Amino acid sequence: MKITIADTVDETLRNLAVFFVETAQRNIQEKGRFSVALSGGSSPKKLYELLVAHHAHDLDWKKVHFFFGDERYVPHTDPDSNYLMAKQTLFDPLFINPLQVYAVDTSLEPKQAAEAYTETILKFFNGEKLSFDLILLGLGDNSHTASLFPYTSILADDSQSVKEVFLNDQGVYRISFTAPLINQADRTAFLVYGAGKAEAVRHVIEDPIDIEQFPAQLIIPVNGYLDWFLDRAAAAELSMHY
Repeated sequence: MKITIADTVDETLRNLAVFFVETAQRNIQEKGRFSVALSGGSSPKKLYELLVAHHAHDLDWKKVHFFFGDERYVPHTDPDSNYLMAKQTLFDPLFINPLQVYAVDTSLEPKQAAEAYTETILKFFNGEKLSFDLILLGLGDNSHTASLFPYTSILADDSQSVKEVFLNDQGVYRISFTAPLINQADRTAFLVYGAGKAEAVRHVIEDPIDIEQFPAQLIIPVNGYLDWFLDRAAAAELSMHY
């Protein structure tokens, strides 16, 4: 695990943007393509905008394949849709071919949507190991990541797949990669900033293992690398020197 701490949010975003581009360039050079699973929410939105503004000409975007580590169970036109956010901030500005974007089909029932997305991933890797080149993750103040929420059944799922998750407190479904699928990735990167995330960061990185309470502790790559990109505020409660 590597932890990169920057003084400001902007510097944190710049660090991850450079990491994203360099990881993509390496995979495109070595394999001819780059597979990335995006995260949703406000934090990655700023990352996507930065990639468009400063790195639009640094990559052969025609060789980048975009997936979603989790998705809200809403139509693609809904303001809460992770797909819609990425489309508006990343895909449309970069003129990404829709065939390079693999969205969750939220017109299906939740279970069927998860099963169909698993099949989409299996088809993409075509018999090879289900290993994304990069998975981007965020961290909630309750220590969830993707849609691996505290005390939900998906935390015990040992399959490399996509599952539906019902959040009782919100009364909504989410569609999410399981932890074993995430842990097959070559590179996994958390983007976390702001003082409101400091306690969750400490729980996940330094506290004793308690998966049910701190689900992001499940993210332990099998053969890949784990990176954390933090600003000083999010790292404020870490006791060790990184």
